[in-house]
Order: sequence, then C-alpha cells, then structure tokens
Amino acid sequence: MEFQLLGPVEAREGTRRIALSGSKAHTVLAVLLLARGRVVGDDRLSSLLWGWEPPVTMNAQIYTYISRLRKLLGPGVELIRRQPGYQLIAEGATVDAVEFERLDRQGRKALEERRFAEAEELLRRALDLWQGPALANVTPYLAEAELPQLEEARMSAVEHRIEADLALARHRRLVPELTGLVGEFPVRERLRGQLMTALYRCGRQAEALRTYHEGRKVLAEELGVDPGSELTAKYQAVLSGELSLLPEPAHLPTSAPHSGPPSAVAPMSPVMLPPDIADFAGRKTQFTELCAQLTDTPADRRAGARPRRLLISGMAGVGKTALAVRVAHAVAAEFPDGLLHARLRHRDGTVKDSGQVLSHLLRALGERPEALLSPDGSRLQLDELIHLYRTRTAGRRLLLFLDDAASELQLDALLPATADAAVLVTSRNRQSAVPGFRTTPLYPMDGSESLALLSAIAGVSRIVTEPQASRALVDACGGLPLALRAAATRLAARPHWPASRLARNLAQPVTRLAELHVGDLDIGGRLGSALRLLPPHELEFTRALASCGPAVFSASAAAPLLCRSESATEEFLERLVEKSLLEMSGIDAAGEPHYRFHELVRLAALDSGGLALVANRTFSGAS
Repeated sequence: MEFQLLGPVEAREGTRRIALSGSKAHTVLAVLLLARGRVVGDDRLSSLLWGWEPPVTMNAQIYTYISRLRKLLGPGVELIRRQPGYQLIAEGATVDAVEFERLDRQGRKALEERRFAEAEELLRRALDLWQGPALANVTPYLAEAELPQLEEARMSAVEHRIEADLALARHRRLVPELTGLVGEFPVRERLRGQLMTALYRCGRQAEALRTYHEGRKVLAEELGVDPGSELTAKYQAVLSGELSLLPEPAHLPTSAPHSGPPSAVAPMSPVMLPPDIADFAGRKTQFTELCAQLTDTPADRRAGARPRRLLISGMAGVGKTALAVRVAHAVAAEFPDGLLHARLRHRDGTVKDSGQVLSHLLRALGERPEALLSPDGSRLQLDELIHLYRTRTAGRRLLLFLDDAASELQLDALLPATADAAVLVTSRNRQSAVPGFRTTPLYPMDGSESLALLSAIAGVSRIVTEPQASRALVDACGGLPLALRAAATRLAARPHWPASRLARNLAQPVTRLAELHVGDLDIGGRLGSALRLLPPHELEFTRALASCGPAVFSASAAAPLLCRSESATEEFLERLVEKSLLEMSGIDAAGEPHYRFHELVRLAALDSGGLALVANRTFSGAS
C-alpha cells in the first residue's frame, strides 16, 4: 500500500488508485498518516474536520468516515479504535512524506560531509516525491495546521539541493531556476544569496549586486528589516571578488550526538522574535526604562535579583508590540540562551490554549514532538507541560516575549520558575494581580511623536510642506501608532496625493476607519475584535454609550441610558477601563470618576453595531 500526502491525498494498492470521496475522508486519512502510528484523539479529529464549530453528531460522523476507510483500504491497513480516538497501522506501507524526510535527512548529512554529488542526488529524489501542493484535497483546518511546516521543509530541501549544485559548479544551469524562485519567494534571503553566487560565477557581477539591492528594498518595504548577516556577507564577497568557484562550506546544523536529555534535539539558541521595526519612532522614555529594567549586572545576578517581569499595557493599536519588539532586539545580547516569542491570542482576538503555547515554546527549546505526547498519543496534560517547560527554562538566560496576554491565569502557566529568564508581556488588560510585574502603561502618542512617525513612513517633505493637513491627520488618528502607520502608508503609496486630501477623507467619521485600513494595518478591525470579546449585553451597553457622541460622562449620567443602577453602571465602566476600551478623564469635585471613549474606539463600537456614526442620544448632565 502506498500513501501520498505531498500533493493530493491518495492511497494506492499497486497500480490501482483507491477512490476516496470528499475532503472529510481525505482529511481523516491524512491526519492518521501524519500521526505516524500514534493515536489521534476524537477532539483533534473534530477540530481538523470542522474547526471550532463541530456538529452535534461529530462522533457518529467520525465513526462513519473510519468505517468507510476500513472498507476501502482493505485488510492490509488496520484502523483501530483506541481511546481517546483512532490509530492507523499499515505494516509495509510507504508514505511519501516519511520517505521525503528520510531522503532529505540523508542528503543534508552528505552535504555536511562535502559529498556533494551524493547530496544532490538524494535531495533531488526527495523533491521528486512532491506532486503539487501538499494536502491539496483536505479541509482548510488541516491545511492551516500542517501545510506551513511541510512547505518550509520542501523549500529548505530546495535550498540545500541548490547548495550542492553550486558546489558542483553547476551555476550556469541554476540561474534560470533561481531567478524564478527569488521572484516567487522574494524575502527568502538564502535563495537570493545563492542567485548572487550563481550570477557572480557566470561573470555577471553587476546583476549580482542588483539582486542584492532589490532584495534590500523588498525586505525594507515588506518586513521593515535590513538584510541578515549571511546575505550582507555575500554582498561584501561580490564587492571584494571573494566568491570563488570552489565549493563553499555548508553552514548547516550538525547531526552529531549531543549530551543533552534524550527527549531534546541538539539545540541552537532559539531566536523567535519578530523582525525589528526600521521606522520605529517615539516612546524614547519608555524604551530607555524598559531596556534598563531588562539589563542586570553580574553583581545583580549573584545577589539573587528578583525576576525581571515587565508588562506593557494599553489599548489596541497603541503600539505595545512595536515597542516590545524594539526593546527585545536592543537587549538581545543580554540573553545568550535564546529569545522566545509567542502570541497569546488568535487573529480574531480569542485566547489561545495554554497547552498549545507551551508546546510551541518547548519545541523551540529543543523538545522532540514525541516527548510532548502521552503514551496514548494525546498531548500531555497542562500541568505536565508546565513542569517540563519550567525544567527546560531553569537556569537559562532567556528573554520570553509574550504578546497580547489575556489574563493572569494564562500568564501564570507560561512564567519560568527561576530569575535567570526575563519576561516581557504586552496586554490590553491590566494584569495587576500577577506578582512581581512592573507595568509600563502606553497612552496615545502626543503631537510631536505622531508627526515623527508620519514623517518616518511617508517622508519628511510630505509632512513639513503641509503642516496644517499633517496636524489634521494626527488628530484624526488620535495618536494611535497603528492608525498613524495606516495613514502614512496610504500617503507613501500615493506620492501624487497631497496630505490635505487624506486629511479631508479622515475628517469624515463615516469613512475614517475604512481609510485607516491598508493591507494588514487595520485599526478598525483591531478595535472591533477587542469589542467583540465583550459579553453580548456589555457590547450593547458600549454601543449605546458610543452613540451619545464624544462627550465626557459619569456613571450617574450613563445609568439612565443603560437602565441600570449607578453602582452597577460604574462597575461596568471600570471593566471597560480595565480592558482599555474606555479612558478615565478625571474626577470631579464630588469625587465621581468621569470617562470618555477614544474617538476611534467610539467609531469602532458604532461600526460593529451597524449604527449611524452620529450622536443620536445624549447623556443627562454630560460635560
């Protein structure tokens, strides 16, 4: 029996293709094959078949798919019911993904040992197993979970095969292939460096230099980063004429045995940080303070300094992540054992499972996938993952960057047990109950910082020549860096537009959020996702308050509008403040707090409810 995953999922017996119908059947087969003989739980099968909304009859439907597969695959394949799920055993069967990994592993080893012809042959055979995009006929949930790592493995094998071809002086035949690959994957720096090498060895030095400069521009525009050290070194080698025709040493991870625990892969120090932000502006005071708090001296460490746990809090779009990334890169040298990063929410704002995050971090720390599974094939229990994680991080000088934390409980599971590791957290909420955290609150930028960010992205001349329009842009964005970035990016993409044109568009509340949506820069979407996490009745209360316009109000003024008591209204308003959806504007002479919405939060609340963006209600006694 032969199984194919590297292309459309298929099963063959000899020359006969076994007919499977529907993406669900293909998904069940692919999940069981990818498990490599381990038990796959019903919950995982359900999530990969139907996502977050499985049918009530999911167990019965899974049983039906398994029964159909048993009948179609025949007696040579065992599909066994083992709690908490199913297991596929196929003695003597071949799976193309497993064969790909074997050939790829052997090819890399041959490349490390400078057996270039053998390496090229092995890696080419591995790549020939691919019959198009992997998992082409499964559900989007399985594709989303598994396709990225399969595609990355394929591209890594391509790069290693090209490395072997370059060592065999096959640069002339590589130029067309590499030109196409660089066009398809413009931010893969290794491919670009290989194209530079091939062009240089063909006597095309000017084109090699142009390839570098094009790559530098793409990296800056798409990722906001400069070329890495390997690509920069290749550029310098072209300039100095040092790219010889001789085979270059392969800079690849060693496969030699190591002395660490048997469950761990021989680890390099993991670096998981997002790219640094080239056009970062403002936040100088906070940046300096955070860097100082993350930097300690040998004397501090000998004295047993308390854990360095820092929290950056603030509303959605205020620039917490950008500041944290900037700080993490600035202090990276302080943490030789690794720079870890994890997002703690999904893109829609829902909270990630702590066990999923721990598994992600443990893999980065060198833990083998099988070490994260219990004997029945299911993921280890949360307390087991926490124990393993704290063991792996103990005594290591790591920086752990946890982005967009939801609660104190979520954070508690992810904190290392010792003071050697530092923790940098961003959150829309105020995690004041977590012991030992120092909080740096972020507020909207002032006018000068906002103008500096606009200038860094759109260009100084665009901003200086139209000062009145530029101030109007700043006011419309409310000092939120995400909104400012969107406005500046829109200007930069339209060099023929005067800033005053965009300022006029942003002056209209009805279109402001739409104007501030450029690519992934979407302040309305970010604020909307934060609002939609509120319980339904609280979201309706928020919309009702937002419909009263940009007024400052108190709990006593809002209570009649919400038909609630003053004390219940104040508790609700304080919860909105805690979630950074409402701002405190001061306390009056009677000691009563007053509140107001950030204007973009107010517009997002109205937009999420489909309400007219006008003040169609009023507070009694609003100021």
